[in-house]
Amino acid sequence: MRVAAVWFPDWPVQAARLEADDQLEEPLAIGAQHRIKVVSHRARALGVHRGMKVRHAQSVCPELTVVDDNPDRDGRMFTALAAGFDDVAASVEVLRPGLVIVDAAAAGSFHGSEEKATEMLIDAAARRGIDAFAGVADEIATALIAARSSAIVPAGTSADFLARQPLNVLLAETSLGADTETVKALGQLGVATLGELAQLPSTAVSTRFGNAGMACHRIARAAPDRRVAPELPAADLSVAVTPEDPIDRVDSAAFAARALAASLHERLAEAGQNCLRLKVKAELSDGTVVERTWRTREALTEEATADRVRWQLDGWLTSGGAGTITSLILEPLELAQPDPVGQLWGTGGGSNNSNNGEARRVAERVQSALGIDAVLQPRFVGGRGVAERIALIPFGERDPESADGKDPAGASWPGAIPPPLPARIGGGVDHPASRIVMIDDAARPVGVTAEALLSTTPYALSWGGNHYLVTGWAGPWPVDEGWWGENPQKVARLQVVGTREEGGSPLAWLLLWTKQTWRVEAMYS
Repeated sequence: MRVAAVWFPDWPVQAARLEADDQLEEPLAIGAQHRIKVVSHRARALGVHRGMKVRHAQSVCPELTVVDDNPDRDGRMFTALAAGFDDVAASVEVLRPGLVIVDAAAAGSFHGSEEKATEMLIDAAARRGIDAFAGVADEIATALIAARSSAIVPAGTSADFLARQPLNVLLAETSLGADTETVKALGQLGVATLGELAQLPSTAVSTRFGNAGMACHRIARAAPDRRVAPELPAADLSVAVTPEDPIDRVDSAAFAARALAASLHERLAEAGQNCLRLKVKAELSDGTVVERTWRTREALTEEATADRVRWQLDGWLTSGGAGTITSLILEPLELAQPDPVGQLWGTGGGSNNSNNGEARRVAERVQSALGIDAVLQPRFVGGRGVAERIALIPFGERDPESADGKDPAGASWPGAIPPPLPARIGGGVDHPASRIVMIDDAARPVGVTAEALLSTTPYALSWGGNHYLVTGWAGPWPVDEGWWGENPQKVARLQVVGTREEGGSPLAWLLLWTKQTWRVEAMYS
């Protein structure tokens, strides 16, 4: 067996750039939950790395462009890109958006050589601003590692190639399935390369690290792997739908994906099985049948299945020339027994997906008993300040949209607080504890004039019985909102940095001037 892996580094960044027609300015990063999730090569060279707080990354690299994380965008853009591989190889398997594996032996035989087939795979992925690397080896895991250095590992030499790889390469790709804590423990014991790991006795690894250790050991030894997109014997649990009207719009595709995913997982639950590899097949109005195989390291949930089906249908519908979809089939190709479910919010015997699924079921039960507003979740929305950028919406509902259907969180808001945003929001400007007093060096109160200027130079402030010396400030920024309605709001915001009189680390606040008083709107940390 020979496997080719095509890897698109930092795919979420590339997907965002592709969606914007390569108009996003470098350096570029993807942010999720106030932290950097993915960075471009240029941003990495300027000191930005994964896991950094967004405000820290923007202080390190002020010109950094941060785009919100959007898994739907990543999957949608990749399905359209992966369609080009079908012209090169018959057996194509998507491991995740940004990574595919191909049966290199079959493709090489058809096109004359592995090298030519690999070049054709790279050419098929060629887009403006898109980078792709390919690696070829005897095993899937080895090919995934080889893709990071664009290496073609000769047949029978996988063990020699892996022996030179550092141990941490196991954590570079999530599709390898290596346990983070196990790899860290091996490193602490002095194992530095995969070659050193392969030399350890299997019994010792199994005794000390269990199944997680043996999974890493098999990768290091280049143990025989499964084939690409094999036809495994499995019970027929496929589901199909033939809509009354052909599917020709993305919103119709999303509805069909959700309904069909629910039907599939109902059948899987009755059979006591999980799906690890799924084939999405569609028949088009011109009689053409298109299909794509998706594989995940962990069992697919109903939501994950619907996402992948929606991405794939979106890619087929927007690729041009595909016509309408007249029928849709979901076929589970690889099944597995479900893991025991652990504690609801803990790290019990079940996987994270199991815990998340149980948490979702509990939340839905609470909503069914107490009403949909009984369980809320925070979501980013548009706004100039801090508090109004967060909206609490019922659990499971879609994010709020503006009247024109656009995402308000991504819209431009003139006068918005510049990043980095505060990390802590208090009880609101009307809370008694939010009141603050600020004076100048002559003990005169500092306020905001009608011209939106500070009445005097800040020197000190008092908040909750504590006193601070002002060391810096920015603003004020006037905001005149709602003047057209019954409750107009004319306020001003000010960023202030101060230290305690007795010294210590500086603190920073976002203050709001309203009703002739200062209020703490949020704090920086």
